[in-house]
Amino acid sequence: MLELAEELARWSAQGRDFAVATVAGVRGSAPRPLGAALAVAADGTAAGSVSGGCVEGAVYELCREALTSGRPVLERFGYSAEDAFAVGLTCGGELDVLVAPADPVTTVAVRAAADGASVALVRALTGPPGLLGRALLVTQDGTYEGGLGGGAALDATAAREARALLHAGRNGLVEVGADGARCGETVRLLVECRVPPPRMLVFGAIDFAAALVRAGKFLGHHVTVCDARPVFATRARFPEADEVVADWPHRYLERQELDARTVVCVLTHDAKFDIPLLERALRLPIAYVGAMGSRRTHAARLARLREAGLTDAELARLHSPIGLDLGARTAEETALSIAAEIVAVRHGASGAPLTTGTMPIHRDARSLARR
Repeated sequence: MLELAEELARWSAQGRDFAVATVAGVRGSAPRPLGAALAVAADGTAAGSVSGGCVEGAVYELCREALTSGRPVLERFGYSAEDAFAVGLTCGGELDVLVAPADPVTTVAVRAAADGASVALVRALTGPPGLLGRALLVTQDGTYEGGLGGGAALDATAAREARALLHAGRNGLVEVGADGARCGETVRLLVECRVPPPRMLVFGAIDFAAALVRAGKFLGHHVTVCDARPVFATRARFPEADEVVADWPHRYLERQELDARTVVCVLTHDAKFDIPLLERALRLPIAYVGAMGSRRTHAARLARLREAGLTDAELARLHSPIGLDLGARTAEETALSIAAEIVAVRHGASGAPLTTGTMPIHRDARSLARR
């Protein structure tokens, strides 16, 4: 639901009633991830998608029914061999879809998310009667409003679980005891998180950086270009960047509040900039650190970083030479290879051709925590 926050906030401001179908479980190969949503307004207007087309018609009708009945439902859609193009996922996977009319808690959640706040929306998928679709809104500091209908202990436990996912910036499924404890009857919860875009810090205002800025924006990052040379670090050279900063890279990095989703790309291949920057970046709990340069440059860089005191474990986090082996020549091809490596690292994938692999194309999106 929160992926449609801006649109739903507009509908809410206009006083329009609506229902939302949200992907609440994925098994096997499915085209849309946990949290993907299709919203339907009372006038029939639709926004979003839960399946890329396979089951949209059936889900649309469920939303219309929910608007009439006022009751949430949880439906499962899977591959239909008899009529694969009617109601079924032709890719062979299964989706659980929670369909619910908007309520006061979800309305506050979409408005907060649309305003740029970091929020988590928790909704019950299983448990005692009456819990399905009940919602809890959790903020980054752990405060919450609404309720799952199972009592204060359940709400407090759900809020703690949601806050952990919120700090990681990802959606997930969790299972907790119906009384808030981790025993006896359980409740399965869908947790949707909306956080600011992940950051990409590009150090080195060179031509390759302009192409990487475009790739980073395409992937949904908030992109900053930083270079110690003011003549190169200009808005005119990088109009698509969110920020352009003239400062020594390591000093700029030290002032930033970064999270586990942050990506650092070092394109300077100049030791006086690279070494103090990488010395700090490789000790931060961030998602990716890559550095441009030849294999000879990389070997010399590793030697200097070891002299600076970095451990083998810290150096193992460095992706250098940066990018996947695509045979890239141009700035755009190089940016593509770097972006591809960032995506592969994020998902723990190999980056190998799909034709040579045996793993499912779409990884199992379930993050059900069994505790």
